[in-house]
Amino acid sequence: MHPNISPRKVVTLEQFIIEREQQLPFATGEFSQIIRDLGLAAKMVNREVNKAGLVDILGFTGEENVQGEKVQKLDIFANLQFLQALRIGGQVCVIGSEENEEVIPVENSQNSEAKYVVLLDPLDGSSNIDVNVSIGTIFSIYRRITKGNGPGTEQDCLQKGTEQVCAGYFIYGSSTMLVYTTGNGVNGFTLDPSIGEFLLSHRDIKIPATCNIYSLNEGNYRKFYPGIKEYLRHIKGKYENSVRPYSTRYIGSLVADFHRNLLRGGVFIYPAFTDRPKGKLRLMYEANPMAFLTEQAGGMATNGEERIMDLQPTQLHQRTPLYLGNVSEVTLIHEYLRKYDLKKIN
Repeated sequence: MHPNISPRKVVTLEQFIIEREQQLPFATGEFSQIIRDLGLAAKMVNREVNKAGLVDILGFTGEENVQGEKVQKLDIFANLQFLQALRIGGQVCVIGSEENEEVIPVENSQNSEAKYVVLLDPLDGSSNIDVNVSIGTIFSIYRRITKGNGPGTEQDCLQKGTEQVCAGYFIYGSSTMLVYTTGNGVNGFTLDPSIGEFLLSHRDIKIPATCNIYSLNEGNYRKFYPGIKEYLRHIKGKYENSVRPYSTRYIGSLVADFHRNLLRGGVFIYPAFTDRPKGKLRLMYEANPMAFLTEQAGGMATNGEERIMDLQPTQLHQRTPLYLGNVSEVTLIHEYLRKYDLKKIN
């Protein structure tokens, strides 16, 4: 080893969880087990993603999920892996998955007192599978609120985002990463395939103060409300001593778009449309966990009027507009929405 190069301390996900557990008032061995179970399922999904072009796992199944979206073969595989890992782990009383219309109560004879709830988008961005674009898994963890032992209920799942005790995502791309928060900052771990371990690679992630990127599907422009159209005219203008015009970066996979903006600085926009005033993204499976991560990284997450995590869910697959990014940029979007849009976003 070169005399001027000191060895870098390698921290595994397991070590990091143990160290951080001591700082969390709710943390128990059960909570740590859930993170490990999610990590195991993600490794299984990552393995299939990496060889997807070599096996009969690409393409549509010919079915549609509860969202009315075409189901990919890998969607089904990912959903089964995460459900199985959480069931076997025995620390979860009920699971909500974007792929399932109803909640999934967990019967587990080994632990009838399981007190955690997990909500999942098992494979976000699955429409990009066939073209080898980054996809991901989004998750959030809550504490059970119903009394008694045994399986949990839908009531346990319909909690505000403020009640999350953990949220994060796995991204399957050029490398596979886990990014998560327990309300004490955001940290990222990269999977080392040679040893099969997630290693701490991005400590205490903060959204950069400067925003010069926006992520938005402008193919829907004709359906945007006036506030968003005016905001777009603003950020595309050329001004001296300004980072404008902004650059567009849109992949069509929430995890991939969010991950880039989190590390590089940008705003993610999925607004309400004139023909879809309640938005498209799912509050429980996508918006809440990403909002928790955004705020913990120093950013802001809203539906255009209210803080995302303050919204009281009434339906398992409830939808919402979503704005994620720097506080100043999301605040600016709010100003344009208030100024130009007479119709409130519900």
